Amino acid sequence: MRWRNALLLVSSLLFYWTDAGALFWILVASVIVNQIVAVAIASDRSEIRRRAFLILGIVLNLLPLVYYKYWMFLMQTAPAPVAGLFAALGVPSTDILLPAGISFFTFQGISYIVDAYRSEVRPTQSVVDFGMYHTLFPQLIAGPIVRYAEVQHQIRHRWSSLTDVHTGIVLFCFGLGCKIIIADNAGFVADRVFALPAGALTFSDAWLGIVAYTLQIFFDFSGYSTMAIGLGRMLGFRFPQNFEQPYRSRSITEFWRRWHMTLSRWFRDYLYIPLGGNRAGPLRTYLNLTLVFALCGLWHGAAITFLVWGLWHGVLLVLERLLHHRFGWSPSGLPGWAMTLLLVMIGWVFFRAATIDAALSYLSTMSGTGRIPLSDAIWLIMTPNRITFLLVGVVMSLSAFNIARLELADDLPAWRIAAINVGALVVFVYSLSLIATNGFNPFIYFRF
Repeated sequence: MRWRNALLLVSSLLFYWTDAGALFWILVASVIVNQIVAVAIASDRSEIRRRAFLILGIVLNLLPLVYYKYWMFLMQTAPAPVAGLFAALGVPSTDILLPAGISFFTFQGISYIVDAYRSEVRPTQSVVDFGMYHTLFPQLIAGPIVRYAEVQHQIRHRWSSLTDVHTGIVLFCFGLGCKIIIADNAGFVADRVFALPAGALTFSDAWLGIVAYTLQIFFDFSGYSTMAIGLGRMLGFRFPQNFEQPYRSRSITEFWRRWHMTLSRWFRDYLYIPLGGNRAGPLRTYLNLTLVFALCGLWHGAAITFLVWGLWHGVLLVLERLLHHRFGWSPSGLPGWAMTLLLVMIGWVFFRAATIDAALSYLSTMSGTGRIPLSDAIWLIMTPNRITFLLVGVVMSLSAFNIARLELADDLPAWRIAAINVGALVVFVYSLSLIATNGFNPFIYFRF
């Protein structure tokens, strides 16, 4: 189709407008600003002006993110005179609505202008082509964070065969199943456990709750990413993988190579390396890692709990590097896997808890304080189907097979393709029946 990019641009903007309403103009402004800045950077030969354009572009990208996502948090933690000054100036600091996906398209826009500054990409001269890429609906709300360099050839020259469409449909069905069948059932259990008062929470409740949340956040987000990859595949795009079975990791370093991989690479390429990476000695490396993961935690939400979660992972990464460099030791094998999974689950407690005090109380119960058996309130919700789906989730999350890498090549045996088709159809229909019966629980990463 000659006008397919324009059609996708208009469709994606309408898709976003149905959710964002008036905040839709933030996305439109992001398209216009990043396109103008990238073209200005690429066409100017003065290094001073190029750097000025780059700084201006980064600031203009970050301003809406800071205001809509962090302003209430900043005003709540700022000294009273500072908060009073902004209040006197008429700057609202309460009831600020968070535009869907603002963290994702902000990072995408920054990567575009930085890559243009580094001459790693040549910006398109067409605002339609860039706008289509920047607003593309499958990955707009919750990633994966697709860089322009990864799809620039596909923007103008993409081809989608029937095999691609077939693969995309199957990926979408299985991704939806991961979300609706596994993540939502695990989330139901996790929500009930984390809602228990501290005095009512037992040792078994706490461990069941964090196992359920560990499964929920993985299948919720990886399910969305698989759906996005499938939709992109139907349209002729090859989006990057976002998860590679992270709960099989044998170290925290490996975990972050497998978990939310597009975000990890973004922080590495646009923050960690520009800060000096590991080129300025061990101490500077450790400081860079800690800072990057503190910001990674805050990227997920404006709360102390997210900051602590980020610092937790930053400190663990520093300890792994320190032990490797000083003593030549790195976690490995079954002990490394068990310890890594335990540390990740401890981190998820901070990620899920409403306050630091609640997280510490929860961890205290996990450590063995209080009663041992499941409480009656939790025992009653553990129906056979929920137990089954939790066990399926455990097996799938620890297996070597990654659904998002499924390929329906033409040379596959007909019986295998038929089995995959039947499986995808059953998962899709069952997912729709659960949505009709239970309603829809929004994706966790929509709030980020």
